[in-house]
Amino acid sequence: MGGERLGLVGCGQLGGAIGRALLRSGAFAPAPLLICNRSGPAAGFSDVADIAWTTDPQEVADRCTVVLLALPPAAGRALRIRAPDRLVVSVMAGVTAAQLGGISGSARVVRGMSNPAAEIGMAYSPWFAAPGVTAADRATVRALFAACGSTDEVPDEGQIDVFTAITGPVPGFVAYFAQCVQDYAQGQGVEADVARRAVAQLFHAAGRMLAATDRPAADFVQEMIDYAGTTAAGLNAMKASPLAEAVATGLEAARRRCLTIGQPQG
Repeated sequence: MGGERLGLVGCGQLGGAIGRALLRSGAFAPAPLLICNRSGPAAGFSDVADIAWTTDPQEVADRCTVVLLALPPAAGRALRIRAPDRLVVSVMAGVTAAQLGGISGSARVVRGMSNPAAEIGMAYSPWFAAPGVTAADRATVRALFAACGSTDEVPDEGQIDVFTAITGPVPGFVAYFAQCVQDYAQGQGVEADVARRAVAQLFHAAGRMLAATDRPAADFVQEMIDYAGTTAAGLNAMKASPLAEAVATGLEAARRRCLTIGQPQG
């Protein structure tokens, strides 16, 4: 983005993944990315030249036009920077737009969510803009999250809590389902390495197929049931089981945790 300089506060798993995605895309070049990390330069960036490092978050606010906050929620809520004329973007779970205004002093705050798949350009990153965010700010946020994968602006901040339950945990949920499939294969005598490779490829292919179309997943499920083959037998058994309720229960637990994560426990 011409004329914009991005600063990143927090370089853990998610912040680091987004930082590397931005460097790979060159979205904010040629100005070097300024990263604030309390322990100094972080692993995974040792061979990258276009980075400046600081341990002071206020330096990021002073030197950058866009400030991306990627701290753990408790650390984020405790943060205070003076950034009244900056675009402040957060990927901190559960930290509201109102709280972001208090943290930064800015009216131009965006609350988003992403996941570590950003590093390979495969994240989904929805975001909500506070009333003070301008059209130019929106273009900047789209460029930022597009570097991480696909993105959408949502009209209701409450949807970010829903997407926090989806965007972050679902890769873990998929991994758990893959574990169950691999365990079944191994239980039938398939060697562990063969089962792992097969399951990884099958899940990768399924994700690519879903991502390549605008059709809802339910369409594919129904097509397979209508075909009345082996897949239909398995799907009908799953649909008759409590599986859908268990998935919804897991997602709701993740959403509720988003509302309290990082808050003092009383």
